[in-house]
Amino acid sequence: MRVVSADVYGKLTAMILRNDLLPGSRINIDGIAQLLRVSATPVREALARLESDGLVTKIHLKGYRTTNLLTKREIDDLYEFRLRIEPFSAARAASVVSAASITALKDELATFPSVPTSSNFDSYKEFSAHDARLHHLILELSGNDVILRAFEHTHCHLHAFRLAYDSRSGHETIDEHKAAVDAIINSDSARAEEAMRRHLEHSRDRLLPLAND
Repeated sequence: MRVVSADVYGKLTAMILRNDLLPGSRINIDGIAQLLRVSATPVREALARLESDGLVTKIHLKGYRTTNLLTKREIDDLYEFRLRIEPFSAARAASVVSAASITALKDELATFPSVPTSSNFDSYKEFSAHDARLHHLILELSGNDVILRAFEHTHCHLHAFRLAYDSRSGHETIDEHKAAVDAIINSDSARAEEAMRRHLEHSRDRLLPLAND
């Protein structure tokens, strides 16, 4: 059953991120179960996980609805939080960098030497996953578990991912990642902090025009 539930979770996540299930729409559990050819139980289990991800909301006596897309205010709030913790964490990671850390960072960068050119979900979902992994890794390497858990709770990459993707922003993201990683592996805390700050500011500015007021 766990395998089935995980599979349903993955498929439902994709449906939400592709906007097959529109933001703010009611989720028909029986209809989803029929579509995916499973019982209602793994659908409910998947929805519980998606609720913790912030992609669906449970409404008393009414079932589940997909959450709305981030507004400009919510993006600003999210990035204000990220700008407080991630530049600091990049600087901290640079100050304690080890051979193992360098290998981990280089290996993650190598998973995406180029960016997808298509704007469809299947083309760029792995790129978004890479982006999330790299940010998570830098936070992990900084050694502050409280900051790491707080970041994980935001599910920021899932929410940003729902807005849109274009290849230009992907190229910019890769260049910005390389700049931050290069500073970290060279133990340059000041440059790592500034590179991460610039990356987050640019990321925020790329998303804001896509959001509703």
